[in-house]
Amino acid sequence: MTAHSDADDLAQPGEIPRQLLEYLAECLVDSPEKVSVERFEGDGGTIVLELCVGPDDYGRVIGRGGRTAHALRAVVKAAATGEGSHVLVDIVE
Repeated sequence: MTAHSDADDLAQPGEIPRQLLEYLAECLVDSPEKVSVERFEGDGGTIVLELCVGPDDYGRVIGRGGRTAHALRAVVKAAATGEGSHVLVDIVE
């Protein structure tokens, strides 16, 4: 990738929160190569980020009582608010 295309990617709404979610998830799991985050346009301009991890790593990204998942969502939402967008994070199998 060139620097120009990287700048174009970051200019898309929700790209910074997507990259942040991917980075944080990769740091939490045992198999970072299995982490993927897909971005979809939802209703009313909402951006939906779907996080998928390896089967053995779901417990790591959800955490006890959902605490880790809640923290991930809070950090990603804060990053999205900083760029003026609204983001929902879904953890999918």
